[in-house]
Amino acid sequence: MKSAMKIGMLLFFFTTHFMHAQNDTQKCRYTKTSQGYLMVLREGDNVLASIENLVKEQQILSANFTGIGFAQEVTFGFYDFSQKKFHPKTFNKVEMGSLTGSIAWSDGKPSLHIHGVATDDKFDAYGGHILAMKVGTGSMEIYITLNNEKLERKIEQPLNANVLQLPCLNK
Repeated sequence: MKSAMKIGMLLFFFTTHFMHAQNDTQKCRYTKTSQGYLMVLREGDNVLASIENLVKEQQILSANFTGIGFAQEVTFGFYDFSQKKFHPKTFNKVEMGSLTGSIAWSDGKPSLHIHGVATDDKFDAYGGHILAMKVGTGSMEIYITLNNEKLERKIEQPLNANVLQLPCLNK
């Protein structure tokens, strides 16, 4: 009987500990600040999708953001004006020394424009327009500063580029 109680208690301890450990992985990904939001993303999180989800959930009209952290994988794109498309290049296991971007809307969906600089273990730096990014070991912090009005992006020719549209000020 005593061994059954010990086994039951051990089982309870491990189950409780395991459930607590699982809850740790479900930590909150963002919090409200006086100027906007602070996101803390964790290993495996899709950075662009996480920002887009926050924009939809919180109905952010427009914003700008900065960030730092580790990337498991980041894909930069260099825009070829003659072909009117991005040429992608992916880097793995890098540190994002700088991440900056803007949030607007296009065709009813969040539209992100992100640039960054990534460094590898040799301190070589790569940068440019970010097409995709997943958080690596550790975390990524993103500070989002809200704007007061909704901004839109529209495709403009002849470049076929998605350009931020500014409202005209009355003179």
